[in-house]
Amino acid sequence: MEGMPKVTEEHKKLHRLAGTWEGEEKMEASPWGPAGTARGKYTNRVDLDGFGVIQDYTQTQDGKVTFRGHGVFGYDGQQKNVSWYWVDSTGHMPPGPARGNWEGNTLVLRSESPQGQGRYTFRFEGDKQLDFSLENSFDAGKSWKLFMTGSFKRIA
Repeated sequence: MEGMPKVTEEHKKLHRLAGTWEGEEKMEASPWGPAGTARGKYTNRVDLDGFGVIQDYTQTQDGKVTFRGHGVFGYDGQQKNVSWYWVDSTGHMPPGPARGNWEGNTLVLRSESPQGQGRYTFRFEGDKQLDFSLENSFDAGKSWKLFMTGSFKRIA
């Protein structure tokens, strides 16, 4: 490797996540709680000299914060995929990042932990609409169960 690394087009694709996104969420009944609705807000910013996107997330129900999370998106040039490190107010520390790639305007990432597998889908409709879904698998990816969906508008 010669000289300092350079931000690539793959890094720049992640910049699309930047901004403040707010919207309605729907949770399905799961081992973590009953079905219900909430309001979610992502505040994402390009950082680390363009190599990453830092994410702060807050979920509210009935006007009270019920869940918080913090993520870091980056592009792994050696593995040729997007990595998303995520920690949240459950206190669970994942063994590693979720990883995946872009499929057109959709970023699909997967993670594995002792609790099972997760599949995270970020789908962009233009520059002002972001739809998110989270699915879980407890049988090594043979079947998936929807955990939550969210429809977010860019507000800043």
